[in-house]
Amino acid sequence: MSKNKSTSATRRKFLGGAAVAGVATIAMPQVSRAQTVTWKYQSTWPTKDIFHEFAVDYAKKVNDMSGGRLKLDVLAAGAVVPAFQMADAVHSGVLDAGHGVCAYWYGKHKAYSLFGTPPSFGWDAHSFLGWFYYGGGEALYKELVNDTLKLNLTGFLYFPMPTQPLGWFKKEMKTADDFKGLKYRTVGLSADVFKDMGAAVTILAGGEIVPAMDRGLLDAAEFNNPSSDILLGFPDVSKTFMLGSHHQQAEAFEIIFNKAKFDAQPAEIKAILRNAAYAATADQFAMAHDRYSKDLDAIKKRGVNVVKTGDAILNAQLKSWNKVIADQSKEPFFAKVIASQKEWVKRTAAYIQANNLDQNALGAAYKNFFA
Repeated sequence: MSKNKSTSATRRKFLGGAAVAGVATIAMPQVSRAQTVTWKYQSTWPTKDIFHEFAVDYAKKVNDMSGGRLKLDVLAAGAVVPAFQMADAVHSGVLDAGHGVCAYWYGKHKAYSLFGTPPSFGWDAHSFLGWFYYGGGEALYKELVNDTLKLNLTGFLYFPMPTQPLGWFKKEMKTADDFKGLKYRTVGLSADVFKDMGAAVTILAGGEIVPAMDRGLLDAAEFNNPSSDILLGFPDVSKTFMLGSHHQQAEAFEIIFNKAKFDAQPAEIKAILRNAAYAATADQFAMAHDRYSKDLDAIKKRGVNVVKTGDAILNAQLKSWNKVIADQSKEPFFAKVIASQKEWVKRTAAYIQANNLDQNALGAAYKNFFA
């Protein structure tokens, strides 16, 4: 063999070996990426609730974005622990993640509910999420969860919930006096508002409300929206559904994770868990527009009297909010969060009110085309 042929053969052999090594170098991380970590992820909602569908949708977004590296195994309320024990289970590591609302942890600290059922300051849930991510709310949330309560949790808020109905009643409620002695279900700071209005408030998880009404343990209740309410069976136990209220004008879902397990994840997985919440905010709000409107029509067809809540009750709710805020603001951290929320709303709502059409103008436009 000539020297040139020998050199060429050696060069081909070297390049071939390098190519194989290069393939091996590229392939190895792919093997790592194929290894799936599965987390137990429980919602606070029964399987038949649309909110559980939303919990499943968030998990699907994470599972798809992670390409199999992380899988959220979705469980309904009660699968591992009851709904109101979900945060404790995530904290202890019995669960890895959970889907619920901050108002459910109101018993840990009244300020927790400010991240789930804040006062009706003239904002909506879009503005509330804006405050959380751009107005200092997330830092206050972490201060409460990690520094004050020492919980092994990290979380995100997402999905701007539309205004929640006043609820389901035996008859139309016309004045604040109608609430005196009424056995009524709600959650979070809303409980303080209705107690001030004279109601006998009971706090129950979603799946427990309709059975309690059926047995006469409750006279009335609110949950969240037409889709949840019809799926949970409210039209079977009540025929008056009242829309519009100040008790929960601005609420969002809370996704929580065991902090130690979350912090151990690589940066890209942490980014996926956060950005999946942003994606779900847009997607699920659009889905809610579709489903809630269809299910409200279905509720009407079930012989339910759908009524708009009157000003007498709405004004009474605002007066009760004033009392609740003043009373709870004796606690320094609660007062700190309220001050932050007020600062945000005072500035941002001024722009919205100056720029956006009010409900009367929007109503006139609707009647122009659909009356």
